[in-house]
Amino acid sequence: MKYPPKHHQDNDISHMIEVIKTYPLATVISVKDGQPLITHLPLIYEAGKLIGHIDIYNPQTELLKDNHDITIIFSGRECYISPSIYTSTQLPTWNYIKVHLKGTVKRIESNAALKQSLITMTEFLEAPDHNYILEPDNPRLDANLNYIKLFEIAITHWEGKFKLSQDKHPKDIRNARAELLRANQERVRAFLDTVFV
Repeated sequence: MKYPPKHHQDNDISHMIEVIKTYPLATVISVKDGQPLITHLPLIYEAGKLIGHIDIYNPQTELLKDNHDITIIFSGRECYISPSIYTSTQLPTWNYIKVHLKGTVKRIESNAALKQSLITMTEFLEAPDHNYILEPDNPRLDANLNYIKLFEIAITHWEGKFKLSQDKHPKDIRNARAELLRANQERVRAFLDTVFV
Protein backbone atom coordinates (compact mmCIF):
# COMPACT_ATOMS: atom_id res chain seq x y z
CA MET A 1 0.00 0.00 0.00
CA LYS A 2 1.34 3.40 -0.95
CA TYR A 3 1.85 5.78 1.96
CA PRO A 4 0.52 8.29 2.59
CA PRO A 5 -2.78 7.27 1.00
CA LYS A 6 -3.61 9.18 -2.17
CA HIS A 7 -6.85 10.53 -0.71
CA HIS A 8 -4.82 12.33 1.99
CA GLN A 9 -2.51 13.98 -0.56
CA ASP A 10 -3.54 17.23 -2.24
CA ASN A 11 -1.42 18.16 -5.25
CA ASP A 12 -3.42 21.28 -6.07
CA ILE A 13 -0.91 24.11 -5.60
CA SER A 14 -3.74 26.65 -5.22
CA HIS A 15 -4.93 24.74 -2.12
CA MET A 16 -1.42 24.74 -0.68
CA ILE A 17 -1.06 28.47 -1.33
CA GLU A 18 -4.27 29.03 0.65
CA VAL A 19 -2.73 27.17 3.61
CA ILE A 20 0.41 29.34 3.36
CA LYS A 21 -1.64 32.53 3.23
CA THR A 22 -3.93 31.50 6.07
CA TYR A 23 -1.22 30.08 8.36
CA PRO A 24 1.98 31.95 7.36
CA LEU A 25 4.09 30.95 10.37
CA ALA A 26 6.46 28.39 8.86
CA THR A 27 8.77 25.80 10.36
CA VAL A 28 12.08 26.37 8.52
CA ILE A 29 14.48 23.43 8.59
CA SER A 30 18.14 23.52 7.55
CA VAL A 31 20.95 21.07 8.19
CA LYS A 32 24.25 22.12 9.78
CA ASP A 33 27.00 19.63 10.59
CA GLY A 34 24.55 16.77 10.09
CA GLN A 35 22.07 18.20 12.60
CA PRO A 36 18.70 19.85 11.85
CA LEU A 37 18.40 23.54 12.67
CA ILE A 38 14.78 24.62 13.12
CA THR A 39 13.35 28.13 13.19
CA HIS A 40 9.77 29.45 13.12
CA LEU A 41 9.29 32.44 10.82
CA PRO A 42 6.34 34.05 9.05
CA LEU A 43 6.81 33.70 5.30
CA ILE A 44 4.77 35.44 2.61
CA TYR A 45 3.99 33.71 -0.68
CA GLU A 46 4.66 35.65 -3.88
CA ALA A 47 4.68 34.11 -7.39
CA GLY A 48 6.36 30.79 -6.65
CA LYS A 49 8.57 32.20 -3.91
CA LEU A 50 8.46 32.69 -0.16
CA ILE A 51 9.69 35.98 1.27
CA GLY A 52 10.98 36.24 4.82
CA HIS A 53 13.12 38.14 7.30
CA ILE A 54 15.37 36.88 10.06
CA ASP A 55 17.26 38.40 12.98
CA ILE A 56 21.02 38.46 12.32
CA TYR A 57 21.65 36.78 15.69
CA ASN A 58 19.48 33.75 14.85
CA PRO A 59 21.84 30.79 14.09
CA GLN A 60 19.67 29.98 11.06
CA THR A 61 20.74 33.27 9.45
CA GLU A 62 24.11 31.97 8.28
CA LEU A 63 22.35 29.09 6.49
CA LEU A 64 19.81 31.32 4.73
CA LYS A 65 22.29 32.22 2.02
CA ASP A 66 22.44 31.83 -1.74
CA ASN A 67 21.76 28.36 -3.16
CA HIS A 68 21.21 26.75 0.25
CA ASP A 69 18.58 23.98 0.15
CA ILE A 70 15.87 24.22 2.75
CA THR A 71 12.71 22.46 3.92
CA ILE A 72 9.62 24.38 5.03
CA ILE A 73 6.47 23.15 6.77
CA PHE A 74 3.23 25.12 7.08
CA SER A 75 0.68 23.80 9.56
CA GLY A 76 -3.05 24.37 9.44
CA ARG A 77 -5.61 23.22 11.98
CA GLU A 78 -5.48 19.73 13.46
CA CYS A 79 -7.34 17.67 16.03
CA TYR A 80 -8.10 14.22 17.43
CA ILE A 81 -11.16 12.62 15.83
CA SER A 82 -13.17 10.40 18.14
CA PRO A 83 -15.19 7.56 16.56
CA SER A 84 -18.13 8.94 18.55
CA ILE A 85 -18.63 11.75 15.99
CA TYR A 86 -19.12 9.34 13.10
CA THR A 87 -22.37 7.72 12.02
CA SER A 88 -20.41 4.63 10.87
CA THR A 89 -18.07 2.33 12.78
CA GLN A 90 -14.52 3.75 12.77
CA LEU A 91 -11.34 3.82 14.83
CA PRO A 92 -9.81 6.89 16.52
CA THR A 93 -7.61 9.06 14.27
CA TRP A 94 -6.00 12.47 13.94
CA ASN A 95 -6.94 14.97 11.22
CA TYR A 96 -4.56 17.68 10.06
CA ILE A 97 -3.60 20.15 7.35
CA LYS A 98 0.10 20.36 6.41
CA VAL A 99 2.12 21.69 3.49
CA HIS A 100 5.70 20.44 3.00
CA LEU A 101 7.93 22.46 0.68
CA LYS A 102 11.52 22.30 -0.47
CA GLY A 103 13.33 25.26 -1.94
CA THR A 104 16.51 27.14 -2.62
CA VAL A 105 17.46 30.31 -0.75
CA LYS A 106 18.56 33.65 -2.19
CA ARG A 107 19.82 36.37 0.16
CA ILE A 108 18.81 39.94 -0.71
CA GLU A 109 21.24 42.52 0.66
CA SER A 110 19.41 45.74 -0.30
CA ASN A 111 18.22 47.76 2.72
CA ALA A 112 15.65 49.49 0.52
CA ALA A 113 14.22 46.11 -0.52
CA LEU A 114 14.28 44.93 3.11
CA LYS A 115 12.41 48.01 4.28
CA GLN A 116 9.75 47.69 1.60
CA SER A 117 9.39 43.96 2.28
CA LEU A 118 8.78 44.59 6.00
CA ILE A 119 6.12 47.16 5.10
CA THR A 120 4.51 44.77 2.61
CA MET A 121 4.53 41.86 5.06
CA THR A 122 2.94 44.00 7.77
CA GLU A 123 0.25 45.11 5.33
CA PHE A 124 -0.49 41.48 4.44
CA LEU A 125 -0.61 40.33 8.08
CA GLU A 126 -2.81 43.28 9.12
CA ALA A 127 -5.49 42.35 6.55
CA PRO A 128 -8.40 42.73 6.38
CA ASP A 129 -8.80 45.54 8.93
CA HIS A 130 -5.36 47.20 8.60
CA ASN A 131 -5.51 48.65 12.11
CA TYR A 132 -1.78 49.34 11.96
CA ILE A 133 0.28 50.70 9.07
CA LEU A 134 4.05 50.45 9.14
CA GLU A 135 5.07 53.83 7.72
CA PRO A 136 8.29 54.16 5.67
CA ASP A 137 9.48 57.03 7.88
CA ASN A 138 9.02 55.09 11.14
CA PRO A 139 12.33 55.75 13.02
CA ARG A 140 12.23 52.37 14.77
CA LEU A 141 12.03 50.66 11.38
CA ASP A 142 15.15 52.43 10.11
CA ALA A 143 17.00 51.75 13.37
CA ASN A 144 16.44 48.00 13.06
CA LEU A 145 17.28 47.41 9.40
CA ASN A 146 20.90 46.53 10.20
CA TYR A 147 19.76 43.72 12.48
CA ILE A 148 17.49 41.95 9.97
CA LYS A 149 18.26 39.95 6.83
CA LEU A 150 15.89 39.61 3.88
CA PHE A 151 15.73 36.37 1.92
CA GLU A 152 13.54 34.61 -0.59
CA ILE A 153 13.03 30.90 -1.21
CA ALA A 154 12.32 29.60 -4.70
CA ILE A 155 9.97 26.65 -4.18
CA THR A 156 11.22 23.51 -5.94
CA HIS A 157 8.89 20.87 -4.48
CA TRP A 158 5.28 21.01 -3.19
CA GLU A 159 3.46 18.40 -1.09
CA GLY A 160 0.03 18.89 0.44
CA LYS A 161 -0.96 16.57 3.28
CA PHE A 162 -4.62 17.13 4.05
CA LYS A 163 -5.97 14.34 6.25
CA LEU A 164 -9.61 15.36 6.69
CA SER A 165 -11.61 12.12 6.73
CA GLN A 166 -11.95 12.23 2.93
CA ASP A 167 -12.36 8.44 2.81
CA LYS A 168 -15.47 8.46 5.03
CA HIS A 169 -19.17 8.77 4.21
CA PRO A 170 -20.33 12.32 3.30
CA LYS A 171 -22.11 12.82 6.65
CA ASP A 172 -19.01 11.66 8.54
CA ILE A 173 -16.84 14.06 6.52
CA ARG A 174 -19.15 16.90 7.56
CA ASN A 175 -19.00 15.74 11.20
CA ALA A 176 -15.18 15.64 11.08
CA ARG A 177 -15.11 19.18 9.64
CA ALA A 178 -17.37 20.43 12.45
CA GLU A 179 -15.17 18.67 15.03
CA LEU A 180 -12.03 20.28 13.62
CA LEU A 181 -13.60 23.72 14.11
CA ARG A 182 -15.05 22.94 17.56
CA ALA A 183 -11.96 21.21 18.98
CA ASN A 184 -9.57 23.97 17.97
CA GLN A 185 -11.66 26.68 19.61
CA GLU A 186 -12.07 24.64 22.80
CA ARG A 187 -8.40 23.62 23.01
CA VAL A 188 -7.09 27.15 22.52
CA ARG A 189 -9.43 28.41 25.24
CA ALA A 190 -8.42 25.60 27.63
CA PHE A 191 -4.71 26.13 26.93
CA LEU A 192 -4.92 29.88 27.55
CA ASP A 193 -6.96 29.38 30.72
CA THR A 194 -4.34 26.91 32.01
CA VAL A 195 -1.13 28.66 31.01
CA PHE A 196 -2.09 32.34 31.19
CA VAL A 197 -4.18 32.53 34.36
